[in-house]
Amino acid sequence: MWMLHSATMLPAFLLLFFMRTSISLSEAMSRDEKNKLRNQVLEMFDHAYQNYMDHAYPADELMPLTCRGRVRGLEPSRGDIDDALGKFSLTLIDTLDTLALLNKTVEFEEAVRRVVADVRLDNDIVVSVFETNIRVLGGLLGGHSMAVMLKESGRMVWYQDELLHMAKDLGLRLLPAFNTSSGLPYPRVNLRYGVRGPETRTGTETDTCTACAGTIILEFAALSRFTGDPTFEAHARRALDFLWEKRQRNSNLVGTTINIHSGEWVRRDSGVGAGIDSYYEYLMKAYILLGDDRFLQRFNTHYASIMKYISQPPLLLDVHIHKPLLPARTWMDSLLAFFPGLQVLKGDIRPAIETHEMLYQVTKKHNFLPEAFTTDYRVHWAQHPLRPEFAESTLLATRDPYYLEVGRTILENLNRFARVPCGFAAMKDVRTGSHEDRMDSFFLAEMFKYLFLLFAEEDDLPFNVEDYVFTTEAHLLPLSLSTASNSQAPPLVNNMAGEELDDSNFEWTCPNTRLLFPDPAFPRNLREPIRSAVDKSCPRPTTHREPGMGRPPLRAQDFMANNPEHLELLRRMGVSLIHLKDGRVQLVQHATQAVSAIAAEDGMRFMQEMMELSSQQQKEQLPPRAVQIVSHPFFGRVVLTAGPAQFGLDLFKSSSGVRGFVTVAEPYNGCSELSNGEIVAGRIALLQRGQCMFAEKARHIHKAGAIGGIVIDDNEGSSSDTAPLFQMAGDGRNTDDVTLPLLFLFHKEGNILLEALKEYREVEVLLSDKARDRGTDGAEEEDCSTVEKDHTSSASLEPVDQSQVTTQEQTTDDSVLGQESVQPAEGLGSYVSVDVGEEPAVDGDSSSQSVDSLMADWQEDLEAFKQMEKDEL
Repeated sequence: MWMLHSATMLPAFLLLFFMRTSISLSEAMSRDEKNKLRNQVLEMFDHAYQNYMDHAYPADELMPLTCRGRVRGLEPSRGDIDDALGKFSLTLIDTLDTLALLNKTVEFEEAVRRVVADVRLDNDIVVSVFETNIRVLGGLLGGHSMAVMLKESGRMVWYQDELLHMAKDLGLRLLPAFNTSSGLPYPRVNLRYGVRGPETRTGTETDTCTACAGTIILEFAALSRFTGDPTFEAHARRALDFLWEKRQRNSNLVGTTINIHSGEWVRRDSGVGAGIDSYYEYLMKAYILLGDDRFLQRFNTHYASIMKYISQPPLLLDVHIHKPLLPARTWMDSLLAFFPGLQVLKGDIRPAIETHEMLYQVTKKHNFLPEAFTTDYRVHWAQHPLRPEFAESTLLATRDPYYLEVGRTILENLNRFARVPCGFAAMKDVRTGSHEDRMDSFFLAEMFKYLFLLFAEEDDLPFNVEDYVFTTEAHLLPLSLSTASNSQAPPLVNNMAGEELDDSNFEWTCPNTRLLFPDPAFPRNLREPIRSAVDKSCPRPTTHREPGMGRPPLRAQDFMANNPEHLELLRRMGVSLIHLKDGRVQLVQHATQAVSAIAAEDGMRFMQEMMELSSQQQKEQLPPRAVQIVSHPFFGRVVLTAGPAQFGLDLFKSSSGVRGFVTVAEPYNGCSELSNGEIVAGRIALLQRGQCMFAEKARHIHKAGAIGGIVIDDNEGSSSDTAPLFQMAGDGRNTDDVTLPLLFLFHKEGNILLEALKEYREVEVLLSDKARDRGTDGAEEEDCSTVEKDHTSSASLEPVDQSQVTTQEQTTDDSVLGQESVQPAEGLGSYVSVDVGEEPAVDGDSSSQSVDSLMADWQEDLEAFKQMEKDEL
């Protein structure tokens, strides 16, 4: 999201970095040290890019754990996330201008030749309009910009706008998606057949996300101005006009999902993260690139509402557009990490510092930003697909050397935890350090640009980056397009008539930070309390508030129906507890009976959490475990997500885990005494699932002298990428005699281990609760996930009534209990079945919210993760 601006065009945005404080501060990191880090960025890029070219090209993406390309249709479907793949060598196109920026001119020229010769855009395949626009169209335009720049400097004289011709071809293939009455695009289009209804598997959708429709203008306007064809810019403007018309007029906020035909808001929650984020970014950048003041007016109007309702420094919490004082969720998603950078561009420095510091502290606790985390900084969704948004915001802070150290942290964590022999692998679970066989194209398109620019000196850059705007995918569009023909685009409709904008938020749009913050210690004073808040074992800082009387509000997982204090807290929140005849408990909330508005909000949050609790299995849920391959050539860089067993050694209680070489048991199913016991002794046995109970397998390898066991699923194609994590139950007998650890791997992850054993013969693994630091002796620093687990073990949910606790009959051979894969709230021990009722009593007050309404909100909360994956924002 980074951009620098031409002084001749935009004098209002000249001074955009956090802290121009003093020369002594600027020299905190030596040039030699910055050069070392810059060179490390280049080496990491080479590792990722070369592995893509060697093992994946011409496929769209690299699968770094299995060292092969991801070809859509040949790999198990990942659902909507695969809509980014169009059999058009996505990663190479997305990486073109990264090669140029990193001074890799020879590689760039070769890559352009490959794209021109090999890539075809007329594939009979359905793709995401949003993803194809920002990644492929943006990549072609960015590559064209770089090729023109090099041609003007005497290189690539053969180039005759081939990438631009491909960009126009692609733009024409995307245009049919805009054939709606509203002008909002369909979310998907068939590259060959356009939008023709079910026969092309398109045209049946009714909804799209706000960012999906509002993140078109930069690429389409650039295409129009490069080619002189006004059509593209006109369609992008029309979509933005419609979104602006449909904003909620009282709050001036937009929802997350909109009906593309009627313009009705389908999801009315509003924030700055998934589903909306780049809409705000593109309003500001459309003003920068196109010079139209009304785009800035729109951005400023939205921004004032964001700061009024959503920003609670350092937090950014979603609200309802019609009731903006009402929180819509109690967690944040990682995509909002771009927002501090946008605030810096806006010139609103203080909240940018505060939110960035919060994100940094969460990163330090978990090594990466979890895909979602709670307001008290715990993991909510544990994935991290190597997203670049935090690095993006950090880049804008280079004038304060503190942020160079932040960049160093990002760099080190990528190398320590995500680097694998064939590239960099996304994190499946930041708590365990396990990997996902995934390296998205945005990792090469964005992450290495931001990190290189963070550490590079001016003379390291092959061109003046201040002459370019960076799109949301970090593609470079020249600011000279602002002086090109406006493509006869229709004028924006000015809906600001009669509305007086409060400019008090924008007094520092052109900040001279030496005047704004004359004390060099000012940013440090802002950061310190945030650091302290996160460091306090991760709970929310205590504040005086109802109904907790100075304590944090009651959480559903802590609630005990026989605790008089908890019952009193419920009463203060307006929540009634009714014991039913069948032993269940019914919870009903009347907001008007709460002692205060804040208490009512806490009550609603408690109800949502309780509904989430009640939806889970009534069985103790153990967190995932890790199988880390530590021998040559992996050296701990490949980590596989493993399911735990409800018996045997609890790896969570083992500080060092269990380390040993693996060997295949004979018989492989482990259902009888082992014939190769002398080989298994002192090793970790590999077993196939099926034909007998897990505990029986464990007893057989234990008798043979094994130090641990790994059960591999016999269901070919199963993967923790797509299936819920499993935990292995016992056989109904006492399992105290099983003292070794037993873990479960799905077929895909197990096959990675078997292939490694086939190729290298001697493969050593570490079984543990989480991956150990690569290249260290295994000593760990306590992190937030550890604190959370401690909290869970001491405060796991006690049964409200024994009759409420349900047990699951063991009907399958292996007695596997399905476990939700990170979508539920974290930190839950045992799960209680609580009936919250079909419909609470309604006293006629409009402020009372029905359980049906609460359930709908809760369902939206659970579906938000799928929405993030669908949109890949």
